[in-house]
Amino acid sequence: MKKVIVTTTIQPPTQATLKFCRKKDWIFIIVGDLRTPHQLYVRLMQKYHQVHYLSPDYQEKKYKQVSDAIGWNNIQRRNIGFIEAYHFGADVVATVDDDNLPYDNWGKNLMINREIEADLYEPRDEIFDPLSITKSNYLWHRGYPIDLLSSRLQVKYLGKIKRKVLVQADLWDGDPDIDAIARLTLRPIVKYPEIVRPYCSNKISPFNSQNTFLARKVLRYYAVLPHVGRMDDIWGGYILQHYFPDSLIYNKASVYQDRNKQDLITNLEKEIMGYRVTHTLIKNLANYKQYLPSNTINFLKEYKKCFHN
Repeated sequence: MKKVIVTTTIQPPTQATLKFCRKKDWIFIIVGDLRTPHQLYVRLMQKYHQVHYLSPDYQEKKYKQVSDAIGWNNIQRRNIGFIEAYHFGADVVATVDDDNLPYDNWGKNLMINREIEADLYEPRDEIFDPLSITKSNYLWHRGYPIDLLSSRLQVKYLGKIKRKVLVQADLWDGDPDIDAIARLTLRPIVKYPEIVRPYCSNKISPFNSQNTFLARKVLRYYAVLPHVGRMDDIWGGYILQHYFPDSLIYNKASVYQDRNKQDLITNLEKEIMGYRVTHTLIKNLANYKQYLPSNTINFLKEYKKCFHN
């Protein structure tokens, strides 16, 4: 089985990046941007044979149309890493952030393309918040519709279910990428020791791109969408579930997020589109394109051209 890690960065190599570089049974694709210190990553490539750094020049030459549709100076350059991983023949792609320090167990309990037994939960409403069943359920996942917060914790445990896994979203300790309002008001540092088994829902639910494993067959249906603010990976995940329902499981934390410096107010501003639109989009996923900006639709057109059997 060929396994590929994909990340983007504008930072010098972080401690997390160096840990991922040392995972010898994974290919590691690092997608550069205009502000990335390129020579530092060229040196990493020279030191670790499994590391592949995609410079801006490389991206422009090989994926010009997709590159132009994404634009520069944004995390959505990661999509080029997904395309590259696909052409490397990846069976599994791990999408990670460069401030997520992998634990020793990271990547060692892969459930992708397997039928596994998981705990099944049913929310009262049509959307499941994966944090609702944890001891840190005062927080909610980024991209969970804010108008459903009052009933978010009304969840039933339905027992165990067999599920064929195409998306495995591992949780994250530390300062995680949760909803901006929760981060601004609560400033949490979290741990999830109580999560020891995989779990899922019979309803659609959000997942992000900071510590998630994807099967090859879903790659062309998943993207970190440009031009939609911090709904990029969230809406990409909801759209994926439209094509592959009941294929997502959550698993215990396998990273610690030592968050890069960010402006929390800017994060909030970039999530407002989600507060306005996400619930409506989920209710009408068959027509999801009507909720996307025209430049995002153009990106998807160019992106899907890059995948072939």
